Amino acid sequence: MSTRLKAFAAVDLGASSGRVMVGRVGPDTLELAEAHRFQNRPVRVPEGLRWDILSLYAGVLDGLRAAGQVDSVGIDSWAVDYGLLDADGALLGNPVHYRDARTVGVAEKVWATVPAAELYAATGIQYAPFNTLYQVTAARVTRQLDQAERLLLIPDLLTYWLTGRPGTELTNASTTQLIDPRTRDWSYDIAERLGIDLRLFAPLRRPGDPAGLLLPHVLAQTGLTGPVPVTTVGSHDTASAVAAVPATGERFAYICTGTWSLAGLELDAPVLTEASRAANFTNELGLDGTVRYLRNIMGLWLLQECLREWGRPDLGELLTAAAEVAPLRSVVDAGDAVFLAPDRMPARIADACRESGQPVPESPAEMTRCILDSLALAHRRAIGEAQSLAEHLVDVVHIVGGGTRNPLLCQLTADACGLPVVAGPAEAAALGNVLVQARAHGLVGDRASMRRLLARTQPSRRYEPRGDTAAWRAAEDRLARP
Repeated sequence: MSTRLKAFAAVDLGASSGRVMVGRVGPDTLELAEAHRFQNRPVRVPEGLRWDILSLYAGVLDGLRAAGQVDSVGIDSWAVDYGLLDADGALLGNPVHYRDARTVGVAEKVWATVPAAELYAATGIQYAPFNTLYQVTAARVTRQLDQAERLLLIPDLLTYWLTGRPGTELTNASTTQLIDPRTRDWSYDIAERLGIDLRLFAPLRRPGDPAGLLLPHVLAQTGLTGPVPVTTVGSHDTASAVAAVPATGERFAYICTGTWSLAGLELDAPVLTEASRAANFTNELGLDGTVRYLRNIMGLWLLQECLREWGRPDLGELLTAAAEVAPLRSVVDAGDAVFLAPDRMPARIADACRESGQPVPESPAEMTRCILDSLALAHRRAIGEAQSLAEHLVDVVHIVGGGTRNPLLCQLTADACGLPVVAGPAEAAALGNVLVQARAHGLVGDRASMRRLLARTQPSRRYEPRGDTAAWRAAEDRLARP
């Protein structure tokens, strides 16, 4: 194994911002520095909500220029969305945003051909209206899909622009609802029955596979000296984030926090039971043959949208005020699709409280406390149900991602779960991205070695649960009432 310190550029794109981070890795070294951060601002045009993919690509190039000479580049992003390319490899329009309304009612049409229970048994993916399967079905009537020769998921599209080599990374492909989690290959039967041509997809790649070299014009734009390889990482940002959970054993749960909260377990095999489907758990693929068994929760999107509507007040002051608000006064279901779309978030949360007979939060502090209590309650429910459905008990909850910077959310999650919470690292997706590159280049060993390096080098904070969980059980009961 090499002992030289090497530098890796991690392109990490979230639903609201992108960043290029530089990780320096050696046998006992893991350092991460931000080279460039840029906004990810979707655009609403007459035909719907679209990603500004050219702006994101420009941000990637700017970030690579700021990063300086690196030994490799890896890209991760959010899941399910894609770009379509024509026969010449040109992009056919801006990628559609997963919050766009085009998939409304599409799932029911799919289920008329492949019933929901059968679809879950074959793919293990939870129902979400924006899954790639439903997006492609919705796009069938469009001229763009008729003209398309290639479909590339967002990180694969950016990799293609950097290298000229198309591919489909497996952890992200698993979110399309077109992968069989047992074979870790396409679900050919499901695709055929739904009329989806899998030839649209480029060949599958796995984390650690080479993805090509930066093209000459990319080198010229970034000032880098070639050859610079691009390494396939866990290109779904959650796969990279889970790879960066600094767990010391197997009895742990994780919550990857940010715009979404992804709460669940790392397993060796998928859970494809009807009870699992009814509970809306998903089986996404992770590093080294693992399964990310988790539930999608709205996450800090709820608070982000409120902050935007309130004119972006100081978050630290708001959290201090929210900590003084009476706990569990009002809670909402943080997994409810009513909160999926942007705009009017405070009003929609107030409506949900009113309809359930709970006090309506009136001040920003009360609304913030309602959101954080609701997220902690959703974390509790997801982790408790995951343990039961997978028959896999845990002793500790690891929170990674942006939510680690929210101490009130971390403490409330410990209280709700009745388990200690270890918070950190905040830049988990970027660290997981870097570590997979470093492993491909011989600097770190297996997944356990990666996690030991994380635990030694990255700061974390431990939150012990306070009191018993009776009040949280009562809040759960309030939400369960019709």
